[in-house]
Amino acid sequence: MKNMAALSEHDPVAGPAAEAAVSAHATSMIADRTRDRVTHLLLAHGASTAAELGTALGLSPAAIRRHLDAMLADGDVISREQPLRGHRGRGRPARVFMLTDSAKVRCGTHTYDGMATAALRWIARQGGPRAVDAFAAEQVAALEARCRAALEDAGDDPLARAEALAGALTAEGYAANASTIATGGQLCQHHCPVAHVAAEFPQLCEAETAVISRLIGTHVQRLATIAHGDGVCTTHIPAQSRRAQPGNPATTVRTDR
Repeated sequence: MKNMAALSEHDPVAGPAAEAAVSAHATSMIADRTRDRVTHLLLAHGASTAAELGTALGLSPAAIRRHLDAMLADGDVISREQPLRGHRGRGRPARVFMLTDSAKVRCGTHTYDGMATAALRWIARQGGPRAVDAFAAEQVAALEARCRAALEDAGDDPLARAEALAGALTAEGYAANASTIATGGQLCQHHCPVAHVAAEFPQLCEAETAVISRLIGTHVQRLATIAHGDGVCTTHIPAQSRRAQPGNPATTVRTDR
């Protein structure tokens, strides 16, 4: 700032121009930091509305819109209508924003995706679908063991177990949460560490859904997956009156995409 003052004294024309340049640079740095925070929020929580992002960052709707528009123009995020389940009210549906593949790569989330996909393709060629199924089951076995340990004190109620499981999955990097809905419960995973690989090999999703069913102790239904283009992996837990018999849970995985 002393140098800036000296420059202003000796060159009254250069002074305001230099101050404007410094101000513009500072504004750019602040914008970059804000967009980094938006990126990390989307990485941790998955698809989010502008209102949700603005609330999390303490920004006005107009301010968060400016940042999201810039990120859309740079190819860092994409947007689409928020999927609604049940009756749609009046007005336009909210739009959700999510990171593009290139933005996730810059975050370092898909460093080994290519190698993992290639390995599964080799397994499929050598051993066929059953070999891929066996591989997927083995991969989630360790996850199941760790989550089961976290559920030891959760009791027998499926919804209580779902809440405990959400915490365990969050610790594993899935950014999960559980909630009660009219038809039972819902487990949402906002991040999937293997989404790109599972897009080609849905056996990974199926094995994970089976783990969720066994850990909760009831039939579950996978309604949406990040691997198939949804913003969140959503697993429905039917109300207790519709449950499968204890000890014999069943799973349903959506495969029509």
